[in-house]
Amino acid sequence: MHSPKINGETGVREVDVLLIGAGFGGCYCLYKLRQLGLNVHVFEAGSYLGGVWHWNTYPGARVDSEIPYYQLSVAEVWRKWNWSERFPSGEELRAYFKHVDETLNLSKDITYSANVIDARYDELTMKWTVTTQNGHKAVCKYFICATGSSFKPHYPDFKNLDKFQGQLIHSTRWPKVADMNNQRVAVIGSGATAVQCTQEIAKVAKHLTVYIRTASISLPMFQRSLSEFEQRVNKSTYRGIFEKCRKSKAGLGYDPQPGSVYDLNDKEREELWEELWNRGGFNFNQANYRDFLVDPKANKLMYEFWAKKTRPRLKNPVKSAFLVPEKPPFAFGTKRSSLEQDYYECLDQDSVDIVDLKANPVQEFTERGIICQDGVEREFDTIVMATGFDAMTGSLTNMNIHGRDGLTFRERWKDGVFTHLGLCSSGSPTAFTNGPVFIENQVDILVDLIKKLEKEGIRSIEGQRSAEEQWKQAIQDANDKTLMSLTDSWYMGANIPGKKREQLNYLGGIANYELECRTALEILEGFTVFYDTDK
Repeated sequence: MHSPKINGETGVREVDVLLIGAGFGGCYCLYKLRQLGLNVHVFEAGSYLGGVWHWNTYPGARVDSEIPYYQLSVAEVWRKWNWSERFPSGEELRAYFKHVDETLNLSKDITYSANVIDARYDELTMKWTVTTQNGHKAVCKYFICATGSSFKPHYPDFKNLDKFQGQLIHSTRWPKVADMNNQRVAVIGSGATAVQCTQEIAKVAKHLTVYIRTASISLPMFQRSLSEFEQRVNKSTYRGIFEKCRKSKAGLGYDPQPGSVYDLNDKEREELWEELWNRGGFNFNQANYRDFLVDPKANKLMYEFWAKKTRPRLKNPVKSAFLVPEKPPFAFGTKRSSLEQDYYECLDQDSVDIVDLKANPVQEFTERGIICQDGVEREFDTIVMATGFDAMTGSLTNMNIHGRDGLTFRERWKDGVFTHLGLCSSGSPTAFTNGPVFIENQVDILVDLIKKLEKEGIRSIEGQRSAEEQWKQAIQDANDKTLMSLTDSWYMGANIPGKKREQLNYLGGIANYELECRTALEILEGFTVFYDTDK
């Protein structure tokens, strides 16, 4: 049997750094590490770069962090690129990644369709050997997983799922041909993907049934087109904007309100909230006072304002009572708000039914459709599973990565996730930020760490268990001071049966995270350090 060819070469590839994943993180990391003069290579499971935007081709897929904040801050990339919309579509983001590739010449160092199935650390050589499903092999000193938070699809354990004879689609693996026109369609889910799918499918399906466990608290996107002229002029401030995003909590260039919402009287609060609401996007929660995440009364005020703005959009009283209930389905902001354009109007259509999965859970799938607890068999041509991801950790626990002690992540994290600084083993430690800004921040920290290791003759570092426990505890303690801990969400790993319920994100914002990491890494606090001279 011949060794597989890797981008035209045969055999085992020896590199300084091997990266897994070619989304925002992998692309930026490849670009930055090349500048250090290191030999870097990327294994990417998909057939092209783009990460989540390579995989997400479902109808209506678009980003909900707005332009100019959602892009790489690399000047040679943004100088020659203009966007068409405030919130770009998946199609436009795929074109953007092609531009990134061509501008930075990335593909020459990427092996595509290279799904990593095994990685092992050798104690003697202090190197990693990484193997893909297709038999590609690489040996590296530095092994970086840029696998993102949202890659591994989650399929709920529905009874007889494989019995359904129609088209069964998971939203993250959308087929090239999937005609919904004049079809009977089901969408299972109410997160961001489900909201976007529902908006598109409701416009063309003969009948749509949406299965919702918990109604989402969605905010208005207020989409608009962007002119070339506007962007040409605004690029004069891009460097300042990106710098501001790096120092912010959420990676968006919004000005948060200092102080407390109680500093305002009712009229002043109403005026401010009206203004934030009309800006669209995440302005209503991210540019607001922050009390709502810790103070139940402030949280309730936010929900009541949201309900007052949203309820009139639904004419059907039964749907209105379910989608915009008097009592909040969960504390505002403790699940990620989805951005919508006409979601509520779509659900209000007579050709759309809603099944409340808490009151009427799915019993089983059949050849023709789905039977719920009410015993009714609802028949479909297509069922769309918009059931989310095994977020944050799923990619890592399924990759068979063996560390110094031979344990995989699945074994290592069976009682919960343990990392030091969210860097030594886990991927991204926060989902509460605009992705590219935080990713660049984390890559820059890693690049500076590698510079330090090379300069000081350090062969390897290993996070100490005591430091991992301390880091984990600090994250859980911060979580317990908020209303987050009261809500089951993918932030808490609570969407995956059997997964430990714990906060998987750093809550202190980007600037604080960078400060904590750089302070610890300056003296390698919490690490066991092995030098070149160590035998």
